[in-house]
Order: sequence, then structure tokens, then C-alpha cells
Amino acid sequence: MLNAEDRLDTKDLISNRQYFVIHAARQSGKTTLLKSLEQSITINGEYYALYCSLEAVQSFPEPERGIPQVFNCINSAIRISSLPIKATISQIAAKIDKTDIAISIKELFYSVCSILDKPLIVFFDETDCLSEGTLITFLRQLRDGYINRKQASFIHSLALVGMRNLRDYKGKIRKDTETMGSASPFNIVSDALTLRNFTKQEVLELYDQHTKSTGQIFEPDAIDKVHWWTDGQPWLVNAIARECIEKQLKNDFSKPITANMVELAVQTIILRRDVHIDSLLERLNEQRVRKIIEPVILGFAEDIDYMSDDFKYCLNLGLIKIESGQIFPGNRTYGEVFIRTLSYNTQFVLQSKIQPSWALTDRIDMNSLLKAFQQFWRENSEIWIEKYEYKEAAPHLVLQAFLQRVINGGGDILREYSSGRRQFDLCVLYAKKKYPLELKLKYSAKIEPEGLEQLGSYMEIMGSREGWLVIFDRNKDTSWENKIYWETVDTVHGTIHVVGC
Repeated sequence: MLNAEDRLDTKDLISNRQYFVIHAARQSGKTTLLKSLEQSITINGEYYALYCSLEAVQSFPEPERGIPQVFNCINSAIRISSLPIKATISQIAAKIDKTDIAISIKELFYSVCSILDKPLIVFFDETDCLSEGTLITFLRQLRDGYINRKQASFIHSLALVGMRNLRDYKGKIRKDTETMGSASPFNIVSDALTLRNFTKQEVLELYDQHTKSTGQIFEPDAIDKVHWWTDGQPWLVNAIARECIEKQLKNDFSKPITANMVELAVQTIILRRDVHIDSLLERLNEQRVRKIIEPVILGFAEDIDYMSDDFKYCLNLGLIKIESGQIFPGNRTYGEVFIRTLSYNTQFVLQSKIQPSWALTDRIDMNSLLKAFQQFWRENSEIWIEKYEYKEAAPHLVLQAFLQRVINGGGDILREYSSGRRQFDLCVLYAKKKYPLELKLKYSAKIEPEGLEQLGSYMEIMGSREGWLVIFDRNKDTSWENKIYWETVDTVHGTIHVVGC
């Protein structure tokens, strides 16, 4: 365990009596943070702290049923807390009519805070499990208590915690709104914070705890590889280590963790679809997520409205990140999951249709493979595109499914998202050889010279003197005779094959 409070400082917000939001992606350490805060606040002695999870209220959107359940959650949290005079609090709670949905929660906190000898801090975890009328009624009572704190004792400082920022909670203020918009009726929020990922140094510190306990070391290259794949996402950092130690080495602490083990662990976690990955996959089916992720796949990220609720929603969930002013998947594992998931059905079907005859013992016959794909695309593109919700990205996804089918069990694909550059780079790794490809949609006459230059730069990075530029022409008025072509160009970077599709 790392000290969660080092990743998010709430001291000033609490001392200034603020109500605030903490949002972060699933399994990034939110609950660990809240329990740590509850404990440290209690030990410090200046305030009382109460942790309350609202996850149990998820199935009750109607306030007539939901608010009594919220009341029960609060009452249960008080019973197991370190608050004093809990018996007296229980007696008070029993006298409040929890079915009076307009005031019951507010009245409970008025009563509790009035008999405590120190201010109360409350952390509501899983708040975004609330929805519709239950959410609105709950927030209105908290807001009313906040506004009247000078007249009556109420919660000193409060945090609403979940995967989403408050504006994305599933509450309809009016019939024509689908989110909380400006966060009314809870516009008293002073700040919205998010938990950052682990730094590379923190990954090292976390793993070093295991080393000190067992003597088992993580080689430096292994730690580099973990951070490369995860960008410090806490669940992934722990899951990879667990996969290496428990599954691969069967808890044999005498053997070190290597970079190759990390690589295998990542692929296993992706294919096994653990709960964390499954949650990620569910989001890809949402239309508002597709509107953001599809341009990211295509390299058209500059077309995304950075101020849109859809963009902020994906950012808050950790699906994407902003790096040097550009948009990328939240980490390389997520980027791999995007492509693998969206093209999985195609990969499955191709198992019976495509024989990996181009994968030879010592190399891939990439020219023959891509010429076969050209014919496949000509005959099947309309059918396959209709199967995808991500229709603009369908050419990229089908080709990558085709490649994945060929190399399964004998190689890997290294994928590079190129935010804002209208391209997608990938490098097939097979038999210790590299095969760099660049995928582009034809949107102008300049696409080929632009692609040659971009792929040339990528070939330099990969240390390869041969590459393949695949250009998809989606214009329905263009004949297949003009769409399907093959050109080989000698450049300063090496030989590039231009593959028209």
C-alpha cells in the first residue's frame, strides 16, 4: 500500500468548510483514500469523520424508495464508525421519519451535528450510483443544510466521490436534460478533484515493499515495462505484479520479475477480461464514448470538442488522457483493449476463413498478406463495415483483426495512437523482425505524400528500412479498380509499399 493522501491533498478544503467532489476511474484508489482520510482525521482529533458508501442505493432511482435507503446507509455507517455517543445517535435516528423524503437526511445531520463536540466531515463514496429523483432530492437536502449552517449545526465539510464529476451524474433536472449540467441543485461545490496515477517512482516504492517482505526483486526493465503499459494506473500496476508472482511463478520468490514476464502478464489480463477490463469494455458501447474514442483511433482527435460533456466524461473515467496538448488512450493497456475489443468478433470469424499461411518460420510475408487483404477488403468491406458501430474506424479495425489472426501465438502488434495526425501507426513484431505499417483514410489528394513522410519517420523510430502505407478510400463514387492498387516507393527512410484499399 502507498499512502493515498499523498496523491490528493484535501486539507485546505476541509479546514475551509468546503463541499467538494472527488472523481477518478474505477479501481484507482478512491475508497482507499477515503478510508485513510477517515482514519487520519480521527487520529488528528480536530474533527470527526464519517465514511458512507451509497452503492446499495443504485437500484432505487425513485426518491420515495431511494431516500429511505440513503438514510439507512448513513445510519449503518454511523453504527460502525468511530463517532462517540452512537447509542444516542441511534435513538435520534429512530425518531426521524425516513419516509419524509424532502427533509429526513437533512434532519438526521442537523441532529447528529448538534450533539457532537467537534465538527463532522462526511465522505460519501459511490455517490454516482444515485440517479434521477433520488439523486436530486439527496443533493437538495445537503445544499439546504449547507446554506443554513450559520443557523443550525450541519456537516462541516463534505466530499461526493465516484467515477464521474458531478455534472455527469445521471440526474435529470428537467425532462430534456440527461446530466446535471452546471451541477444544479448542488452548485455549492467548491472544487472537483481527481486522483492521479502512480508515478514511476511510486511504482518502484510499491514493488519495493514486496521485495523487502519476500526478497523477490523486480528487475529495472520490468518496472519500466509496467509503467510503459499502465501509465501508473493503480489497479493495473497491482494486477500485473500479482499475475507475475502468483500465476507465472507460483509464489516462488527466489526468481526475479522480468520485463518478459510483465509483457506476458499484460496480454493475459487483456484476454482474460478481468472485472476492471470488462468495465472498460462496457463503456465502449456508449454512444457518447464512441464519439470520442473513434476519432482517437483514427488520429482525428483535433476534431473533438474539448469543452463537450462527452469529452469530459471520457476524461473523468480515465478512458483518455491529455498529454502535451494531445489526446491518447488513458494508458497503453487501454489502447490495446480498445482495438482488441472492437475487432474481436472479426478476429473470431476470421479464424475459420483465414489461414495464417503468410506467417513463416522466420518471417512474415507481409507483401502477400496485404495483397490478400486487398482482395478480402474488396469482396467483404460493405458487409464488415455494417457490423461495426465504429463505422468510420471499421477499416482500421478489420485490418488489425486480419493481422491479429495471422500472428496469433507467434508475434505481437505494437500500436501507436497519433493524436491529431490523421493516422494510426502499428508495428508487427514477429520472429525478432519488425514490420511497420501506417493506416490512413483518404480525405484529400495530399494523403499519399503526407503518409510517406509520416511512415518514414515511424520507420526511423522502429529501426526498419521497409514499411507499408495502407490507404483506405471510402468514397463510394470511386471504382474498386481505382481503390485497389500497389506502389513501391524508394525514400530516404527506405522502401515503402503504398497499399490502396
